Amino acid sequence: MIVPSPYAARLDAIPLERRTEELAGSTTELWVYGPHDADTTIVLVHGFRGDHHGLEPVVAHLPRYRTIVADLPGFGVSTPLDAGHDIDGYSAWLLELVDRVRGPGRTVVLGHSFGSIIVSAALARGLDVDDIVLVNPIAAPALSGPRGILTRLAVFYYWAPAKMPERMGFAVLKAPIVTRIMSVTMAKTRSRSLRRWIHNQHDLYFGAFSNRRVVLDAFKASISHDVSEYASANTTRTLLIAADRDDITPVEAQHRLTEKIADSRLVVLSGVGHLVHYEMPMQAADAIDQFLRDEPGER
Repeated sequence: MIVPSPYAARLDAIPLERRTEELAGSTTELWVYGPHDADTTIVLVHGFRGDHHGLEPVVAHLPRYRTIVADLPGFGVSTPLDAGHDIDGYSAWLLELVDRVRGPGRTVVLGHSFGSIIVSAALARGLDVDDIVLVNPIAAPALSGPRGILTRLAVFYYWAPAKMPERMGFAVLKAPIVTRIMSVTMAKTRSRSLRRWIHNQHDLYFGAFSNRRVVLDAFKASISHDVSEYASANTTRTLLIAADRDDITPVEAQHRLTEKIADSRLVVLSGVGHLVHYEMPMQAADAIDQFLRDEPGER
C-alpha cells in the first residue's frame, strides 16, 4: 500500500528529467527537477538507507531552482561502487557527480544526515562549489548523541547479520519490524496522517539496498565519522539546518560545529527531530532560499 504524499501536488508541478550517469563504477540514477536554465543548481545527497524519495519534499518547496537528487550508489536503484562503500568511496563519487551535472551558474551541494558527512569529506578532498547546506548534520560522533544507547543497539543490529549466512543476514537487515521501530522513534510530528505517510515511506524505501556488504559498510562509515572532523577544511559558505529534538546530534553540538566552520550560519527548527526533510521541508526550504538570496557576509 502506498500512502499519498502530502507534498505530491507541489512536486508534480515541477518539471522532471530522469538521467543515468556512470560514476565511480556505479550506474547512478538521477532525478533532475526544475527549470533547465535556472541560475542555481542544487545537488542533494540523502542519508543512510534512504534514497532520492526522502529529499523530494524539500525539492518540492524549491521550484525555482534546478535541483538534482541521486540514489546513493548501492541504494535505491543505483548500482554499487567499484570501490568500497565508505566515506572515501562516496566522497569520490560525489566529486564526479558534481563535475558531471554542474550548470553554468551557481552550484550548491546539500547533504542530509549521512549525506552531510559525505559532503564534508568531499570538501576536504577539493569539492569546489559556491555554497553548502547541511540538514540534520552529524555534528559529533553518533555514539555521543542524546540516544547513544540506541546507536549501540544499532551497532549490534548491524554486527549480527554480518556473522550470519548471506541470505539470513540480508533478511534480518530488511526486517520490517526494525524499520518501524526506527521510524516511530525518529518521527516527532503529532499529525497522525503525516506519521502514517512517514512510516509508509520507510516501509517502502528503507530496505532498498543492493546487498548486505553495501549496507554494512555504509553503516560503519556513518558511525565512524562526523562532520566536525572535516570542519577546519571547510572554507565554503555553509548553512546548517538543525533540529531541537534530534536523537542523533544535540543542538549544543550543532552550535560547536558552527563555530568550527569559518563562514557558516545555523538555523534550528523547533519541534522536529532527525526527519526535518519529512516533517518540516517547507521551513527547511525557506531557510535555504533565504540563505541563497543573501549576499556573502550577510547574517
